Amino acid sequence: MSSKHRPTLQRAAWLATSLAVLGGVFALYTRPAFLVTLIDQVWSCF
Repeated sequence: MSSKHRPTLQRAAWLATSLAVLGGVFALYTRPAFLVTLIDQVWSCF
């Protein structure tokens, strides 16, 4: 593999990783129990 393709592949890998993380976060937000726990934890800071 030539070195000129490496930045493109690295960018694609970062993009795929970012989309996977964002998809996981979105999946957590569709669960009401998670939202209640998150709100309770944020509220307990005050």
